Amino acid sequence: QVQLVESGGGLVQAGGSLRLSCAASGSIFSINAMNWYRQAPGKQRELVAGITSGGTTNYADSVKGRFIISGDNAKNTVYLQMNSLKPEDTAVYYCNADLNTGPFPTMDYWGKGTLVTVSS
Repeated sequence: QVQLVESGGGLVQAGGSLRLSCAASGSIFSINAMNWYRQAPGKQRELVAGITSGGTTNYADSVKGRFIISGDNAKNTVYLQMNSLKPEDTAVYYCNADLNTGPFPTMDYWGKGTLVTVSS
């Protein structure tokens, strides 16, 4: 069984910073990529940033230049450094991992989410 546990959410003023962490644990054979998604009230879940096991990153246009995703392969952990936060960044942030638990095709796993609230 695989678990993804996020931490680091909270309330911050506009212009501030937060750092999210997500640790994957359990019967993990290998991880292809880890991603951060977010879902604001009344909106669809959207990809914020992703990182592959090789270190390739991608970002949503709305967060480029403000957010930085990084990973620690040895710890199966991904981080999201969020700077210059805006009220429109308010959302539940979900960790996602594309991984396998053996010599099988990969599957998507999700954390339960952590709330980020940015006040104006």
